[in-house]
Amino acid sequence: MPQLRVKPKWRPPLALIVYAVLLTVMTLPALAVLWFRLIAANSNAMAPAELTALVIIPLLTLAVAYVLTRTLTGPIHALIARTDAIARGGRAAIQPLDNYGTREIAALSQSFLDLAGKLVDHSDYVRSFATHVSHELKSPVTSIRGAAELLREDDIETPMTGAERQRFLDNIIADTKRLDTLLARLRDLARAELPATAGKSSLADIVTMLEARFPTVTITLPERSVDLIALPPDAAMIVFGNLAENALQHGAQGLTLETGDTGHMMTVQVKDDGPGIPEGNRSRIFEPFFSTRRDDGGTGMGLGIVSAVLSAHGGSIRLHETGDDGTTFEILLPPAR
Repeated sequence: MPQLRVKPKWRPPLALIVYAVLLTVMTLPALAVLWFRLIAANSNAMAPAELTALVIIPLLTLAVAYVLTRTLTGPIHALIARTDAIARGGRAAIQPLDNYGTREIAALSQSFLDLAGKLVDHSDYVRSFATHVSHELKSPVTSIRGAAELLREDDIETPMTGAERQRFLDNIIADTKRLDTLLARLRDLARAELPATAGKSSLADIVTMLEARFPTVTITLPERSVDLIALPPDAAMIVFGNLAENALQHGAQGLTLETGDTGHMMTVQVKDDGPGIPEGNRSRIFEPFFSTRRDDGGTGMGLGIVSAVLSAHGGSIRLHETGDDGTTFEILLPPAR
């Protein structure tokens, strides 16, 4: 996308407009005093009241000018300077102003700081994500290339055995499957990053689709549970599909979905009957590409995709509890209307 720039043309600065208005305010009463003095004066000498008025008018104008500079032009110029500093220095330059002047400029500055923080966070996320993706793709690509080179260099005089050839071919197929899984996860994440579309889903329908997708897992939805949740069907299947797949891959055979209400948010607790999460891994499960099943094809992207989808729809997810009898994730969503 080309860089958008404001059309260059002469525009009066705010200070010029402010001081022009102030000079006009000062000039009108001064001219009035002089006019009546010239037309209706009985003597050539000005009265003390007239002289006092002519002195007070510019003093009051200067006082008003100082107040406007302090509350308007000064904070605006400071905000412009801070914008340039953030563009050059990144996160370190995101600091509050010393003086905001008015409530509106303070609100504008806060909105600007929030936006700048989100942009910097997103930039850091993209940089970190690109590094992780390149690392994840490098391993299978390197393995495929190595196996292919060995197959190509197979010597006719001392050919490799059929078992060796089969092993190299199996490695190539396994690595291509891993690449396909990674690309599928990246597509899900790209969909999660798109602007969210509003919609609602039925948990009963979600359970039916999960049972068809994961026939070996017993999925339970208590009768007292609220049925509708504030997620469109495709987003809901990404969320609950990833959670169910994650539970299945870690040995779970049953999954329970139960809803609740915190007053302002709706909760959905997803509990499995797996072996639980080891204590040393609990703080890392939402890290991008963290997986304890890398050798079995795990990508470590499932919970990150779930978190991104929920965030796009105003929700969140957290590890509620885990132990030898299973793991419970708690999803928070706005009420379905």
